[in-house]
Order: sequence, then structure tokens, then C-alpha cells
Amino acid sequence: MLVEELTSETFAQQTATGLALIDFWAPWCGPCRMQSPIIDELSGEMEDVNFFKVNIDENEELAQRFAIMSIPTMIIMKDGHIVDTLVGVHQKDQLKQVLNQYL
Repeated sequence: MLVEELTSETFAQQTATGLALIDFWAPWCGPCRMQSPIIDELSGEMEDVNFFKVNIDENEELAQRFAIMSIPTMIIMKDGHIVDTLVGVHQKDQLKQVLNQYL
């Protein structure tokens, strides 16, 4: 499964059902560049989870709506509701453990 880019227009529809991890990031953010391949790898292993990215430079409205203060920030949503928020770089095992709680 690929990690799909979300915009303000697609966010609500794409996250309305199921379990989703949304990575808020920016191209200039070093820690985000460290987090990205970890999420890419996890997306290939966890088929029951939808993985998304939001570029905060291109989607400022979404960053404001979710009060993103530092990046990377990952929001975990289940059926359209936030169930967890993770700030900073997280290793694959940590992310897998958190996501498995909500499956």
C-alpha cells in the first residue's frame, strides 16, 4: 500500500472510515525525512491501516485545524475520530504497537 497525499478537499472523505495514520510533514523538515521511510515501510506491512501524508506548507488550513505545532506529528484516526497523536520521530516498532491497539 502506498502512502497517499491528503489535501483539505480529500481529508474528511479519506479518513471517515477505518484506521488511518496521518503524517503531518514539510519538505524542509529533517526529522520528517527520517520519519517518512519508516511510514512507507510500515504501509507495506499493515494492510488494515490507511497511511496518509499532509504537507503542512501546502495545506495550512489542515495544520491549523489539528493544531500542529511541531513536525513530524502523526495523528491516528479511527472512523473519522482522533484516537491518538504522536509528536516527533517514532520507530517502526513503536508505531506498529500504537496502531495495533486500535485494530
